[in-house]
Amino acid sequence: MAVSLALVVWAFASGSLVDGHLQLSDAMGTLALVAANVYVVFFNVSWGPVMWVMLGEMFPNQIRGSGLAVAGAAQWTSNFAITMSFPILLAGIGLASTYALYLVAAVVSVFFVLRFVRETKGIKLEQMEG
Repeated sequence: MAVSLALVVWAFASGSLVDGHLQLSDAMGTLALVAANVYVVFFNVSWGPVMWVMLGEMFPNQIRGSGLAVAGAAQWTSNFAITMSFPILLAGIGLASTYALYLVAAVVSVFFVLRFVRETKGIKLEQMEG
């Protein structure tokens, strides 16, 4: 995901504004389109479904329902915040910089997963601790 976002940033940064509209070369336009779709594919096989699976495994049985409710609400609130902030960021800092922020978030997520997400392979759901 981070690599595809980096390619999107590169493509958008190479463009120029003509009458207030971003103009990309044919090659960069194709790169932006393909990289954006590659991002969607990788999100849909990683963070998209895995986050919901993780939520079901990360809370102890005693608080699983409440934990899922709070975590799900936080996830949907984050989605809403990203959706609402995108046009503001686009107008304020531009398309390439907006996607660069998303790139930074994707890179940080790699380190977050490596540091804080524990492997649960071979562990029964009842044996998992919060």
